[in-house]
Amino acid sequence: MILLDTSVLSLAFRRRRVGEPEPQVAATLRRLVTEDAPVGVPGIVLQELLSGVRTAQEFDSLKTSMEGFPLVMAEPDDHVAAARIANACGRKGVPTSTVDCLIAALAISRRAALFTRDSDFIRMAPHCGLTLLKTARSSAL
Repeated sequence: MILLDTSVLSLAFRRRRVGEPEPQVAATLRRLVTEDAPVGVPGIVLQELLSGVRTAQEFDSLKTSMEGFPLVMAEPDDHVAAARIANACGRKGVPTSTVDCLIAALAISRRAALFTRDSDFIRMAPHCGLTLLKTARSSAL
């Protein structure tokens, strides 16, 4: 399974100017969907994504677009695991956010790779066992 992070979905669904090329991350996401790869969206990512929308029309459009992705909801054990990730990273001097730790915990517990463009996860991964989706542009984070 591949879990999608807010950073990927924001880039993929962002409006582009006419003639502007599609971001690589959007092309990769489209390829995953076209190939029927098992992808999911953490519930907290859906909330983050919809929280950054300016108008009701954009909100409704984005919400409709997201309905095709299965939601992965956190269980109590995921919250405990997220706290462990925060503590492990903190001991190594790696700053984290509560939301990022929960996203990482969901990916780890579901044995999923996280598709992200957020470099915070790159810093976290060695300290918690998080697997990141390798893409052609992964090194450009």
